[in-house]
Amino acid sequence: MSTTALIVIDMITPYDHPDADQLLPSAEAAVPAIARLVERASAQDSPVIYVNDNFGSWTSNRDSIYQAAIDGKAPHLVEPLQPAEETMFVVKARHSIFFQTPLEYLLGQLDVTRLVLAGQVTEQCVLYSALDAHIRHHEVVIPEDAVAHIHEELARAALKMMELNMGARICAANSIAFRAE
Repeated sequence: MSTTALIVIDMITPYDHPDADQLLPSAEAAVPAIARLVERASAQDSPVIYVNDNFGSWTSNRDSIYQAAIDGKAPHLVEPLQPAEETMFVVKARHSIFFQTPLEYLLGQLDVTRLVLAGQVTEQCVLYSALDAHIRHHEVVIPEDAVAHIHEELARAALKMMELNMGARICAANSIAFRAE
């Protein structure tokens, strides 16, 4: 039986980077689907793990990252995704959720073999994370309505690459079952 985890990538952000204005419309569209995924995964006792950029601050943690995001440009996109106190939260410094983080060890401890990757940015962190998940032999699912992009054409290409090159299942968020399929 496959254990499925929902991984929420880089959604706790102040949206203060150079591409933020291009990202915001797509993030606004994705946040409701991500929030529903978090709710469904939690209700089915599937692991929910936030993996979030530390924005170069090596003293950051869940609370400081969340506060910076709420004080940022788009708190309306952050509030619906506030991680619950019991939600696992991994801080990352680079694009992939796996690169020099304890995520691989955590997934092993939880017996997770299937990852639902939601968040941003489709053509960057989601793509690199999907590749790293694939080379670690995880089944990858990408809910295309629960990922946000900066460049639509690159996001479409990234989704196609994840599907063809990594065997990722690309689907609608509401079609994802958190129990073994």
